[in-house]
Amino acid sequence: MDTIDRRIISALQQNGRIKLSELSEQVGLSPTPCARRVAMLEEAGVITGYSARVDQAQIGLAVTIFVAVELERQSKDALQAFENAVSKFDQVMECYLMTGSRDILLRVVARDLTDFDRFLEEQLMRVPGIRNTRSSFTLRTMIKRDVLPAR
Repeated sequence: MDTIDRRIISALQQNGRIKLSELSEQVGLSPTPCARRVAMLEEAGVITGYSARVDQAQIGLAVTIFVAVELERQSKDALQAFENAVSKFDQVMECYLMTGSRDILLRVVARDLTDFDRFLEEQLMRVPGIRNTRSSFTLRTMIKRDVLPAR
């Protein structure tokens, strides 16, 4: 990946709907080589897709909760079973395998505390292999970046 690829990625992160002619002008290429580079970045899995950024509160999901999960076992099979189970829960926005005393960290969204309680009781706590959970509710988002640094 060279400087031009990084400029393409940066421009697309700022505006995924940019026209090819504008993108090529921004990065200093003619449209055909620029289109080839974008296609190569997509095929290589560097660019994984395009989407709209949505304000979660505006669509009724005002609460963000981080849930630390400790599993009974940390075997490959146990981790895979947990991942398969929580991947079916729409409220789970992100799931990370962690180091330290907690095995998994989830970022969960909910309408309100009642909605989260329902999710916890009816979905998450029914996943086999969970030893315990610890939830932390966000008060406000201080920094949120959707654009990766262009290094």
